[in-house]
Amino acid sequence: MRVFTRLFRELAGLFVDDGLLAILVVRTVAAAAIASLISGLWGGCVLLAGSLWTLCISVIGTRRE
Repeated sequence: MRVFTRLFRELAGLFVDDGLLAILVVRTVAAAAIASLISGLWGGCVLLAGSLWTLCISVIGTRRE
């Protein structure tokens, strides 16, 4: 049980430490959910593009620090 607790804290720490990343992930998932109402394909495309964009923003932000 301690292993799961530690793992959860580590994963949560990834999002809590970088507030911008957490906001971008939530925004991407919300946009994909809305787009999936139109079509499952659109939802997948939005999720893929949003995830790649979020990754790029995160990498650029980390590089500047």
